[in-house]
Amino acid sequence: MSQSPLPIHLDLAIIGGGVAGLWLANRAKRAGFSIALFEAKALGSEQTLASQGMIHGGMKYTLAGALTGASEAIAEMPKHWRACLCGEGDVDLRHTRILSDHFFMWSGDDLGSKLTGFLASKITRGRVEPVHQDRRPPLLRHKDFTGSLYRLEDIVIDAPSLVANLALNVKSHCFQIDWSQAKLHKNAEGKVSLRIDTPEQPLEIHAQRFVFTAGKGNAELLQQLGLASPAMQLRPLQQVMVKHHHPFDFYGHCLGQESTPRLTISSHRLPDGAQVWYLGGSLAEKGAGMTPDDLIEQAKQELGELIPWVNLEGAEWATLPIARAEPLQPGLLRPDNAFIAHAEGASNLLVGWPTKLTLAPNLANQALDLLGDAGITQSHNNINLHQYLPYAELAKTPWELAFPPAMSAEEALALRFREPDDEDDQQ
Repeated sequence: MSQSPLPIHLDLAIIGGGVAGLWLANRAKRAGFSIALFEAKALGSEQTLASQGMIHGGMKYTLAGALTGASEAIAEMPKHWRACLCGEGDVDLRHTRILSDHFFMWSGDDLGSKLTGFLASKITRGRVEPVHQDRRPPLLRHKDFTGSLYRLEDIVIDAPSLVANLALNVKSHCFQIDWSQAKLHKNAEGKVSLRIDTPEQPLEIHAQRFVFTAGKGNAELLQQLGLASPAMQLRPLQQVMVKHHHPFDFYGHCLGQESTPRLTISSHRLPDGAQVWYLGGSLAEKGAGMTPDDLIEQAKQELGELIPWVNLEGAEWATLPIARAEPLQPGLLRPDNAFIAHAEGASNLLVGWPTKLTLAPNLANQALDLLGDAGITQSHNNINLHQYLPYAELAKTPWELAFPPAMSAEEALALRFREPDDEDDQQ
């Protein structure tokens, strides 16, 4: 006879372990809710670790020479994140590494007069400032650089350390789920539950609210329940990674003639200390429909035109196709804000997309407001599921996967401390 499932009752069951799910788990735990987060792959996989780590205040959306809905919706985000990074915000991020406390915008000599006047106006004061020649970053100190350079208040965080920090705060609540052994159900009243078959005993997860924060996986989760709303759109990108030997970091947008940056560069380190440039912006958007080889050639051409004094001979190249998941918008426009809403046809289900790394706190704020509006209160019924489910692990970064080390860290350490007798044994 099959075993009867063990009922587990939670306040929040969060499905999806990217920055949105982890941030919400942090906020909900701090508010006293009983929670469990379920992740199918690894924490931070897909969109979160594929981001460039920019916590921006929207100024990159002003390239038409005016503030937009998108720029104003996230204007306060850098301040919010800075408070958290200092341990003074609604989530403790003191163990998250900051890669840079600013970001640059630069252009060639063809920057339009309208945009030049706007960036120098009172409207942007405190958010954008011109950079004097003797304060340029090393990449742009070359005598051949004659463009305009601005410094933004945006910060850049190390996405892997962010995921690790968020996960550590809720360590005993993040579990690995195998969807071949699990299934979502919806009863006649529209109430969602989750059945998980474990070797010890089947579990039946009940929650006051289920919250889907699985990025593009949200559509598949809704499909399991026979639901289609909230609907999703995908914005395909293909980023470029360049492993090179230059010692300096750089974080910046190159302005072009379009409303998005022509090129965005962020710097990241491999475990062995090697430097990787991660290239986004219009290059990544246009590259979505290109072959990897063609996109790499295009990236080489762009870098050759924009920073021709940098020698990338001997560099290693790779690309990363990624689909940015967002709530469906009229005309497939970019959403201005984070999104979370009740699923139509399910009484205890919320579905959300942060739309940008920067807006993860905003999604959590909206989710907690929805819980409050629905009268959801804390049960204090904390249950550790670790006796049935493994804890979720951290994902590797795209550049670690693209440029694997010649030997593992364990092998390198063993080689470093090898005893003389070990060498004799091998002769």
